[in-house]
Amino acid sequence: MSTCVFIQLRCKPGTTYRVAEEIVLREIHSELFSTSGEYDLLLKLYIPKDADVGKYINDHLLDIDGIERSLTTLTFNAF
Repeated sequence: MSTCVFIQLRCKPGTTYRVAEEIVLREIHSELFSTSGEYDLLLKLYIPKDADVGKYINDHLLDIDGIERSLTTLTFNAF
């Protein structure tokens, strides 16, 4: 079973739409939202079963130019 994580992204000013477009092109997310507040984007991502969560996020997401900061929330059980 894959691991579901939610990742909030803060983008450099003026780059949010470009970052979102790059995420969409990579086809790694389940859902992607623009948000208000401290972070600009929120995405729901399923990490493959045998993948290291941190490495997967670093290798597949955080190398996108324009991402300034991220906050990852791991999930456990769905109710």
